Amino acid sequence: MHPEILSISLFWFVTAYTPGPNNVVASYSGFNFGFAKTIPHILGVTLGFTSLVLFLSIGLINIFKLFPVIQIIIKYLGTLFLIYLAYKIAFSKTSDETIKENPVKFIETFLFQYLNPKGVTVAIIVVSTYVELGENYLSYATQIIFLAFIFSVTSITLWTFIGKFLRKFATNDKFIKYFNYVMSGLLLLSIITFYI
Repeated sequence: MHPEILSISLFWFVTAYTPGPNNVVASYSGFNFGFAKTIPHILGVTLGFTSLVLFLSIGLINIFKLFPVIQIIIKYLGTLFLIYLAYKIAFSKTSDETIKENPVKFIETFLFQYLNPKGVTVAIIVVSTYVELGENYLSYATQIIFLAFIFSVTSITLWTFIGKFLRKFATNDKFIKYFNYVMSGLLLLSIITFYI
C-alpha cells in the first residue's frame, strides 16, 4: 500500500467532486437527457481521465517536463472547446419533442480529458508527486490509476444524478432554459479558474 494513500485519496476527492467542466456537463446532461443517455459522458470522462493518468504514469509525464509549453497549448485548446460547449448548452432546445439525443458524445468526452486543463494539471501533480521509479513503481502507479478510476466514475455519476434530481423542479420550458443558461455560465466560469 502506498504510504501516502490517504493524502492521495483526499486530493483525488477534492479535485474530482468540486465543480469543473466534466461535472457541469454531467449535471446538464442528467437534467436534460436523464441518466441512461448520460452514460456515454460518464464512460468518456472515466476512461479518458484514467487513460491519461495511465499514460502519464508510464512515461508521458517526461514529455510535459521537457516541454512545458504543451500545458499552455492544452489550456488554450481546452478553453476553446469549453466555450464552444457552453454555447451549445446555452442555446440547446428546451422542448421535450425537439430533444432527441445528448450532444455530448463518448469520443468527444474521452478526448477532452487530454485537453481539460483542470484534469491534465491534477493528473500531472499526482503522478509527479506520488509515482516514482524504483521497486514500488508498479504498485504505486497501479494504486494511483485505480484511485483515478474510482473517484472519476463516482464523482461524475453523482453530478449526473444531481442534474437528474433537479429535473423534478422543471415545470416548464422557461425553467429548463434558465437551467441551461446557468450550466453554460458555470462552464465559462470554470475556464476562469484555469487562468488564476
